[in-house]
Amino acid sequence: MTQRDTNSDIATQVRALLVESPDDALPMTYQQVAQALGLAPPRTIQRVAQALEQLMAEDVAAGRPMIAALVVSRRGDDLPATGFFERAVALGRFPADTCQHKALYIAEREQALRDRC
Repeated sequence: MTQRDTNSDIATQVRALLVESPDDALPMTYQQVAQALGLAPPRTIQRVAQALEQLMAEDVAAGRPMIAALVVSRRGDDLPATGFFERAVALGRFPADTCQHKALYIAEREQALRDRC
């Protein structure tokens, strides 16, 4: 993939990757997504994050579970990066109360796994 690929192109490819991946390969890390798409530096993780934010907006607008919930940080806590939660709040999917975020994320991830299409 080249630097010229647009966020929409990358978002389309990320959605296809997450839909087509077997359940036992999910969730994926941001780095795994970048590698699977063949993204070349610089800013590979940033481009994946931007694509995921686009997918989140599309899914919320369509009333679907956020497929972006199937991508997590490599920190080891099996959660997405902070930007996921900030965007979910901005989109009205999650409340501002961060105490609820982990449980809501787990429910969102499970629903996204079940409803992939």
